[in-house]
Amino acid sequence: MMAAMSDDVAARIDELRREIRYHAYRYYVLDDPVISDAEYDALVHELERLEAAHPELVTPDSPTQRVGAPPSDQFRPVRHRRPLFSLDDISTFEELRAWEERITRILGRVPDAYACEPKIDGLAVVLTYEHGVFTLGATRGDGTVGEDITANLRTIKAIPLRLLTDEPPRLLEVRAEVYMPLAAFEELNRRQEEAGERLFVNPRNAAAGSVRQKDPTVTATRDLNIWCYQVGILEGGPELPTHSEAMEYIKRLGLRVNPENRVVDDLDGVKAYLTEAEKRRHERDYQTDGVVVKVDSLADQATLGFTARAPRWAVAYKFPPEEATTRLLDIKVNVGRTGAVTPYAVLEPVFVGGANISSATLHNEDEIRRKDLRIGDVVVVRRAGDVIPEVVAPVPSARTGEERIWHMPTTCPFCGSPIVRPDGEKVARCTGGYSCPSRLREWLFYFASRAGMDIDGMGYKTIDLLIREGLIRDPADIFFLRPEQLLGYEGWGEVSVGNLMRAIEAAKDRPVAQLLTALGIRHVGDSVARLLTRRYRSIDSLRAAPEEELAAIDGIGPVIARSIREWFDDPENQALLDKLAEAGVRLEDPVGETDVPADLLDGVTVVITGTLEGFTREEAEEAVVERGGRATGSVSKRTTALVVGENPGASKVRKAEELGIPMIDEGTFVRLLDEGPSVLPG
Repeated sequence: MMAAMSDDVAARIDELRREIRYHAYRYYVLDDPVISDAEYDALVHELERLEAAHPELVTPDSPTQRVGAPPSDQFRPVRHRRPLFSLDDISTFEELRAWEERITRILGRVPDAYACEPKIDGLAVVLTYEHGVFTLGATRGDGTVGEDITANLRTIKAIPLRLLTDEPPRLLEVRAEVYMPLAAFEELNRRQEEAGERLFVNPRNAAAGSVRQKDPTVTATRDLNIWCYQVGILEGGPELPTHSEAMEYIKRLGLRVNPENRVVDDLDGVKAYLTEAEKRRHERDYQTDGVVVKVDSLADQATLGFTARAPRWAVAYKFPPEEATTRLLDIKVNVGRTGAVTPYAVLEPVFVGGANISSATLHNEDEIRRKDLRIGDVVVVRRAGDVIPEVVAPVPSARTGEERIWHMPTTCPFCGSPIVRPDGEKVARCTGGYSCPSRLREWLFYFASRAGMDIDGMGYKTIDLLIREGLIRDPADIFFLRPEQLLGYEGWGEVSVGNLMRAIEAAKDRPVAQLLTALGIRHVGDSVARLLTRRYRSIDSLRAAPEEELAAIDGIGPVIARSIREWFDDPENQALLDKLAEAGVRLEDPVGETDVPADLLDGVTVVITGTLEGFTREEAEEAVVERGGRATGSVSKRTTALVVGENPGASKVRKAEELGIPMIDEGTFVRLLDEGPSVLPG
């Protein structure tokens, strides 16, 4: 019995080793992984556990007995002066506490301080400076031998070719991470698509592929950057007692050190940093997959030393994975409020980005063709924070030949009407109008949403009930609902019905621009609606406006004008407007309400952070736009002022301070809306 169990363990260990070697080769050598980092880590952790329990089965060639994978043979091999080790991974505060307990036992005390740094998802490199001159750049490789990529790294402007000092150290070796900023990644893939070339799956692969080009001129066309995170060797330089002081030293020499690095006193400080780093991971212009925590004292680091594969004095706290691989089971379609037919992926459920994902958007038919997605494919799925899950790419090497190419259906699965794709458009559309139950449902939801008439309590669940019971067939029917029609349905008592009735009554008096947005006229969003109501204060005057007059409005143009005219000329839409008027919905703004100086904030760009007492975020931004200004979500050199409310975002405040952008409180913001940019400081 024991022998059989031992044989099973040995077989599993052999299987894991084969899998890990294969995936390490695809990741480190080909830069073409077929599984996510989290899945690869899970294989390694399982092998480590089995070998720890059965040391007699450990062999010298096991993946656990060396640091990394062999280098590619594209470049000259470089033997590192000192090995580059991997880091042990943790993912919970409990594991963090256990790590501290282990190092405390060795040191005989708790470390004095910890250095915390974002873990960059890029390509690890080693930079060597001799007498202040950049002489060698190499990939990490297997930790012992890497690849000479000096010529390529010289093209990265953030890497100084000579250190900024008259007294350089005799020898300086710095470990760093090359990465591609997110905006540069999107631009690179746009260029790749235009050229008909293969798209990169993520910024890490893009950075690795760019650095390892045989032709450095290709690398020079890629917008790469670098963060330096460790001094590996320092000869002929100052005595530096801590890691953080070493980082400050190389920063003074002109090397790029992440400003997000922090030194904290204890584990509570580490936990606070981890929590904030995970919360803000999507505010940065680069990908991070965790935080590296190090003992700050270099003397303590020397005492703690290394295991066979990792330093004892550092650990990598990994965030929940945002990419995973799974099976694309099917492709189906939804019909939206404009009739747009949008395909979506039906996935084998997978946990990614902190949630179980079983479906993901596929955007349109062209996108499916561009990515070459097929039903039955193994696919890479991404979910970053609150972003809608998306299928990033297939894994062609996993194909069996049984995968099926998908085609857009010719008839709507909800109403049976033909699906057509107008010439020159990317989006196919259902021709069934609002007789299509899917289109009607989406239209009603949008009409009642915050972007529309803002009817609190009128979500999908309520709309589905009202449609199912035949109580509403168009948006105007919402305003004719009576309490007795809802009372008695599950979940609908006097309180909930009363709340909904009050929300419906309040929505009758929304500004005309809000109603125009809610109606779902093609090409008419909130900004176009506000442009229209500045010119036409009532629905009736807009209804009578000729197409040429509409097209002449600055910001409208012929395409939008034609869409507006077609909508108002449709007899069904005319009947809907008459019905809304009968229900008591406001179709005209009072005199003076739209008489806001249209150019008061011309050229002004405002960013709002924190909570304002007198405005919601949407109302504040709308007030800026109504006066001809711009309201954006991030601080840049083009920002005119940052409006700071209660509990502001630290990153926006810090960015404004760095760029010298004026910061104003809510009182000054109100004056800005009334008096214009003359109230701003400076």
